[in-house]
Amino acid sequence: MIVQLNHSNKKDYNKSNDGFMVTGRLLPRYENGNWTYREETYSEPYFKEYELEEVDTSYIGGTDKAVYLYYVGGCCVGQIRLRGNWNGFAMIEDICVARDWRQKGVGSALLDKAEEWARQKGYLGLMLETQDVNVSACRFYAKNGFVIGAVDTMLYSNFSTADEIAIYWYRRF
Repeated sequence: MIVQLNHSNKKDYNKSNDGFMVTGRLLPRYENGNWTYREETYSEPYFKEYELEEVDTSYIGGTDKAVYLYYVGGCCVGQIRLRGNWNGFAMIEDICVARDWRQKGVGSALLDKAEEWARQKGYLGLMLETQDVNVSACRFYAKNGFVIGAVDTMLYSNFSTADEIAIYWYRRF
């Protein structure tokens, strides 16, 4: 069941925010007006997780922002945070699925909900950003009809992950 974030379920935000194994990286290439990529596999995978963020209450009942939580048996196992973007796309700011619920349709259901929300708001598609080392997420986005639209080699320059690059994925409706 997918439920929009409200004051009573706000405590469930971040409950599905588990880390992931970094097994390699995506190597995007832009040539003749098209993006392609290949994967590089690391000889020594490592675990990565992000710091938990507090959700801004402006996402509760906001007109151009929303958070949806995915529940199974009363437990929150997935979430997606959306907002309108200046370029006419709806920006997926965050999507995560609890480790034990990955590859079981939760992420795809959340993307469907995001598309429904974006279409109702009149956006022309969805967009998001992820790191090149989040190969499983990149595969998931490609499987769900997203294409690379841009790469930013400087976005993480000020962090310990300075060697990572940002990949922007887009899906037009």
